[in-house]
Amino acid sequence: MRRLYVIVFFVIAATAALGLAIAEHSGYVLIAYKTFRYESSLWATLALVAVLWLVIWGIKSLVELVMASSGVVNPWSRRNRSRRVQVAIEHGQLDLAEGRWANAQRHLYRAAEAERQPLLYYLGAARAANELGNYEESDNLLERALERQPQAELAIALSHAQLQTDRGDTEGALATLQAMRERHPHNAQTLRQLQRLLAQRGDWSAVIRLLPELRKDKILPAAELAELERRAWGANLSLAAQREADGTVGKQSLERAWQQLTSAQRQEPQLVLAYAEQLRQLGAQVEAEEVLRTALKRSYDSHLARLYGLVRGNDPVRQLQAAEGWLKDHPADPGLLLTLGRLCLQNSLWGKARDYLESSLRVQRNPEACAELARLLAQMGDAERSNQLFQEGLGLLDERLLAAPLPAPVRA
Repeated sequence: MRRLYVIVFFVIAATAALGLAIAEHSGYVLIAYKTFRYESSLWATLALVAVLWLVIWGIKSLVELVMASSGVVNPWSRRNRSRRVQVAIEHGQLDLAEGRWANAQRHLYRAAEAERQPLLYYLGAARAANELGNYEESDNLLERALERQPQAELAIALSHAQLQTDRGDTEGALATLQAMRERHPHNAQTLRQLQRLLAQRGDWSAVIRLLPELRKDKILPAAELAELERRAWGANLSLAAQREADGTVGKQSLERAWQQLTSAQRQEPQLVLAYAEQLRQLGAQVEAEEVLRTALKRSYDSHLARLYGLVRGNDPVRQLQAAEGWLKDHPADPGLLLTLGRLCLQNSLWGKARDYLESSLRVQRNPEACAELARLLAQMGDAERSNQLFQEGLGLLDERLLAAPLPAPVRA
């Protein structure tokens, strides 16, 4: 309120000063040009200039108001174009997330064509087209993205490789990733996608060749890398054993693959298990028993102990004694108890075999122990208990069998 009084005071003072100035002297203005002649007092001229300025300002404001109003109504105005693009982006992203592929492709393509940085929208539209099975159109959208943003070549190529993988074109995806690996040799995402693709294709030799790069560039966490390494070398051992149909050649190939491992890797239980299993399948039972016994003596592993009961060494008695030695430290291992039951069967120790197999089942119900004990009881004359165990073992073997549909009975 006080401020208002001050303003009013200054307005009154300025008006009074102007009135005194006008009363003291009216002034004189003369403008002459050829036949034109303007003559008036100074104060009237100033008043005319002020009126003209107000008129011009009013016309300018009116024009701006009309233009702004037409922008709201005109569908082709810049304001409405921007609003339509934003709506297309919002709808396209929502459609893409919710799987409405046709709508997503249409909206995101419209947004990409209108935006100055269209990469993400082209990639989204390409994915939608890929999901619709329009593979050529999907590739064209990625080509268009590369034309608009050539500096995003790597991002576009990685997306292309993923889309190729999704559509089942693993050969094309591999070629794309190999090309990007050469152009961007230390890119983490390229190496990560390449590793996943090679594992998906079962190309474990290529995965093994890639491992040094993955380790050097720290592409994967240490635990994940170690698991991948074990898986790759284990699969490589299996492939080596199957390389030739002849068992002798297969065994030689397996030995070469085993010797390629480092000393530390040859002590990994998972790799020892894969090696011993392949030896067993190739008929090298004695070698498999020696490998398992040495590994278990060095470091006990339940999986190795279970496999030990499936191989036959030179001396079944010595094999049983070795397994019973491990039982002292691992009395509740169902796999070891199963192995002891099997080794007792090899040594014709029927009562002892039955005790071990029943002990294994008390610790854990598993189909292998059920089958072994059922087979033994059938030979010992306990047919009823044997049949019960066979039925139980069948159910434990794979519960999915009970849920799978069966064909309709054939009518005569």
